[in-house]
Amino acid sequence: MYFTFADFLAGHFDCKMQKLSVNAGFSCPNRDGSKGRGGCTYCNNASFSPAYTRGLRSVTEQVEEGKRFFARKYPDMRYLAYFQSYTSTNTADLDRLMAMYDEACAVDGVDGVIIGTRPDCMPDALLDRLRSLPWVMVEYGAESAHDATLARINRCHTWADTADAVRRTHDAGIPCGLHLINGLPGEDEEMMLETVDAVNALPVDVVKFHQLQLLRGTRMAEDVERGLYDIIRYTPEEYARLCVRLLGRLRPDIAVERFVSQSPPELLIYPRWGLKNYQFTQLVINLLNHL
Repeated sequence: MYFTFADFLAGHFDCKMQKLSVNAGFSCPNRDGSKGRGGCTYCNNASFSPAYTRGLRSVTEQVEEGKRFFARKYPDMRYLAYFQSYTSTNTADLDRLMAMYDEACAVDGVDGVIIGTRPDCMPDALLDRLRSLPWVMVEYGAESAHDATLARINRCHTWADTADAVRRTHDAGIPCGLHLINGLPGEDEEMMLETVDAVNALPVDVVKFHQLQLLRGTRMAEDVERGLYDIIRYTPEEYARLCVRLLGRLRPDIAVERFVSQSPPELLIYPRWGLKNYQFTQLVINLLNHL
């Protein structure tokens, strides 16, 4: 069918693993002025941060609350602490970073960490120190391989930055994931497929796709409302067909963690499909089964 994230984790762990989101309390270099101002045009961080990560709480408190949430359904689950919000390496204080990662790994049941960050925020010195953790994967927000698109959405980094970070992470012996957004302004499906081609040329282990979501409180929502441009408005079936095309192009040893993301209804303008992630994944699987 295709190589899933569960398949990937099964190659590293002998039990079912669950990611627990952690907010490390950092901002983003695209907001604090070190790279840019205003952030990415599509971004409202509240759309992907679980409620238990909000507020000034310790890493241990967040991980323990996440464990309680999932333990109701899966009492034998083991965990990976996922440093998700904003840019989780946005500091020059590497001792502070390592202390947080070590704190997460010290919680009972936690076997490693996944670090979400930007490709221009991963120094070699940190990669070297990450190897001391029990298990670690780094996930970079790449979004697109097209520099014109990255400029349009105010990412303030290039695809060359992504390629460099992936290669250095791989050379450090650390699994590497990329986050990609389908349907960004100015891109057609051939451009999205070209991004997959660029990913295939790198030592990438995992990709996370998701549909562009138009969110309240973002510059992109304001731009669309003002008529400066529009975005592709996929139906679930149309987007599922695109995902099948992407899978057909993707290197088969790269695991796919997801095809869609879900934002809180009060923030979401488009798309309002009313489907859970697993329901959308089943649409893709049904199409694959009929190829």
